[in-house]
Amino acid sequence: MGLAAAAAVSTSRLVHHRSDAGLNRQRQHKQLRSCAKPSPLALRRGCRLWPPVAALLPDRHRGEEGAGIVAVGADGKLKSVTGLGLVADVFGDPSRLASLPGPAAIGHVRYSTAGAAASLRNVQPFLAGYRFGQVAVAHNGNLVNYQALRNKLEARGSIFNTSSDTEVILHLIATSLSRPLLSRICDACERLAGAYSLLFLTADKLFAVRDPHGFRPLVLGRRRNGAVAFASETCALDLIDATYECEVEPGEVVVVDRRDMSVSYACLVPHRPRRACVFEHIYFALPNSIVFSHAVHERRTAFGRALAEESPAPGAGVVIPVPDSGFYAALGFARASGLEFQQGLIRWHYSGRSFIQPTQAIRDLAVKLKLAPVHGVIRGKSVVVVDDSLVRGTTSSKIVRLLRDSGAREVHMRIASPPVVGSCLYGIDTPSEGELISNRMDLEGVRREIGSDSLAFLSLDKLHGIYGADAEGYCDACFSRKYPVLPTLPEPVVELED
Repeated sequence: MGLAAAAAVSTSRLVHHRSDAGLNRQRQHKQLRSCAKPSPLALRRGCRLWPPVAALLPDRHRGEEGAGIVAVGADGKLKSVTGLGLVADVFGDPSRLASLPGPAAIGHVRYSTAGAAASLRNVQPFLAGYRFGQVAVAHNGNLVNYQALRNKLEARGSIFNTSSDTEVILHLIATSLSRPLLSRICDACERLAGAYSLLFLTADKLFAVRDPHGFRPLVLGRRRNGAVAFASETCALDLIDATYECEVEPGEVVVVDRRDMSVSYACLVPHRPRRACVFEHIYFALPNSIVFSHAVHERRTAFGRALAEESPAPGAGVVIPVPDSGFYAALGFARASGLEFQQGLIRWHYSGRSFIQPTQAIRDLAVKLKLAPVHGVIRGKSVVVVDDSLVRGTTSSKIVRLLRDSGAREVHMRIASPPVVGSCLYGIDTPSEGELISNRMDLEGVRREIGSDSLAFLSLDKLHGIYGADAEGYCDACFSRKYPVLPTLPEPVVELED
């Protein structure tokens, strides 16, 4: 699921960029639950006054199935507008955005990893009322104990309206006996397992929460007028001229209070080993973002360089990327190889991202629609094609065929990541290991299946070497099958008696 953003506004001065290291030294956490090393009960206060302005930051590349916004109105009531399709489809009518004025809002774009894809009920943010008022939630990630939690809640009388794992969070908040809402959120998150970057919105507060492993990114920024903004990626902050300030740390909750515009940081749950998703750097994030404190384009360029060192293509004449996410890896490969770099495939915008389309039939059609060969670059050449990853093999086989039909003499496929052999449990949609071509075949089998003259992947050891000592802080379960958090099997529950 793709988290879009939220924003709130103050009249304070601009808060300038600080490194994560400096931030960690300065930040003190209010202890809401027992942490590894309890720190003083302290809050770091922010800025003041919130004029009635809000901003939405749409990271549309993180989801294409649906979009929604929940905003706080002048009367303090939360209002929701959601729809199926791209952000431009849902909010193309100016009247829909005009119906959402107010000082704060959260938005979401849907990429289904749990729950039915084409269902308006599953489009976030979810808005609910409970005995202390209204609360809205937007969620990026995937809960591995969702079904177990849902079974227990339903056995105790909870009624669910969606098939999304996110709805469980609202039920846990509503049934918590703690007060205030921050404590209820902590209670709920203590029972969650898996990946979650969350935004909660009420009439007077905005909460940003990240799971203790930090699987999915979540960043904080500010505009010149003092607006506080959260987003999955820093590229969303760039759209509204907001300055990236810091990551929301794993296991942390950040609270923005509109009444005095204070910003508070608190330890949500005990610290656990950091396990940021390496696939964010490989494919999912945009190259102009900073994710997990690294520039995405620099990481992808490094992947390409390492791939060229490990698996060169002797006799090749030109290196071309699979647009768009293979661009920087191909550039790194070409530079390290001393080969010519060319755009041999042109992507038609906006045909969508084929990997995140919900069905195989739609993915097949998307590949045909989105890529066009540049015959003058390809004809008669031995071509190295660099892609960021090879998951199902559908796109790669069609690209190889397309290049051969365009006159390529040889096609050498190079993949700037290791073979994907395990399903992601934490928010990337690879639900079945039977769909993963590298899980079903060895290297030669995959090469024959996609039809290339040669095939090579970046090795897992080489990938770890790029990250150095930080490699342990990344989840690579889709390559190694080493899952940091395992699914919780539903337990038998005792039904309530009439």
